[in-house]
Amino acid sequence: MRDIAQGLSSWSASGRRFAVATVVRTWKSAPRQAGSSLAVAEDGEVIGSVSGGCVEGAVYELASEVLRTGEPALVTYGVSDDDALAVGLTCGGIIEILVRPAGAGRFPALPGVLEAIGAGRPVAVVSPLPAEGGGAEPDPTAAPAGQLIVTPSGKEGTLGDARLDAAVTERAQGLLAQGGTGVVRLGRSGEERRDDLAVFVESFAPPPRMLVFGAIDFASAVARIGKFLGYHVTVCDARPVFATRRRFPDADELVVDWPHRYLESAEVDENTVICVLTHDPKFDVPLLRRALRTPARYIGAMGSRRTHEDRLRRLREEGISEAELSRLSSPIGLDLGARTPEETAVAIMAEIIALRWGGTGRRLTETTPLPIHR
Repeated sequence: MRDIAQGLSSWSASGRRFAVATVVRTWKSAPRQAGSSLAVAEDGEVIGSVSGGCVEGAVYELASEVLRTGEPALVTYGVSDDDALAVGLTCGGIIEILVRPAGAGRFPALPGVLEAIGAGRPVAVVSPLPAEGGGAEPDPTAAPAGQLIVTPSGKEGTLGDARLDAAVTERAQGLLAQGGTGVVRLGRSGEERRDDLAVFVESFAPPPRMLVFGAIDFASAVARIGKFLGYHVTVCDARPVFATRRRFPDADELVVDWPHRYLESAEVDENTVICVLTHDPKFDVPLLRRALRTPARYIGAMGSRRTHEDRLRRLREEGISEAELSRLSSPIGLDLGARTPEETAVAIMAEIIALRWGGTGRRLTETTPLPIHR
């Protein structure tokens, strides 16, 4: 829902009724991940996507039905059969989609959730899953009612049972801390070893940070693609003549400071990626000495193999251990044969994506029988 938050905010503010369809679970080579959303307004306007086009038409019809009935629906789409008119995913994957009504008094907490998303505050939406096929459960006691809005410090709303609320809130806070979205199964009163009930936890954690050091043309390309991929991008350089908004229009922040000094006070967590593009020892060595002792997920440094060997020697002289040096990706990026700044930025981001999701970095045609999505 994050990718359509701005549109939903506009719809909500205008009082329009709409339905939000969200991918809950996926199997095999599904085209979109859990959390991907599509929304349909009462006048037929559509924003977002849940399958890249495969089942959008069917989801549109389902969302229109949810708008008519006011009842949420849960539907699974898989591989289409031999009937050319059958609805399905040509990629061979399976997706489960939850459609919820909103606007005009439905989902009253949505404006606050959208505001938190826009402000970068962590928040999770917990929604009960109805019976497959839509509508209410045949047994009215089989699914909880209501909805929870969970933050790191507490919750709003209820699923109808205090013990269930407490258990779901704890699980949702754990997913929120990891930026995870998924289905949680518990007993009717929150028992951990039962699966009577299923709820969908949709987490909206602040975007991960990308710290780019060195205000060069390669950095501009990295900042641009990093922003496109959802990172909060900071570009830092000690030279004010280079670290300008004109040269880095896509960066969220521009910092004029010595890189190592800025990193000493910057917030770095396990989701942060650090790209050192200065390839100048007087900047690189003190910066990497600090970076390699942070919990950053990825630390890459630009330079030739000769530069890399010299950099390693200098870092060892500064007391950096072999274990710490093993975290350094240098020369930075995957071997794509890149030449231009834009191609190099793709190579760098490809390495970051592969590290995040466990990819091999090889051509998919060479990875059979490995799954496309880990």
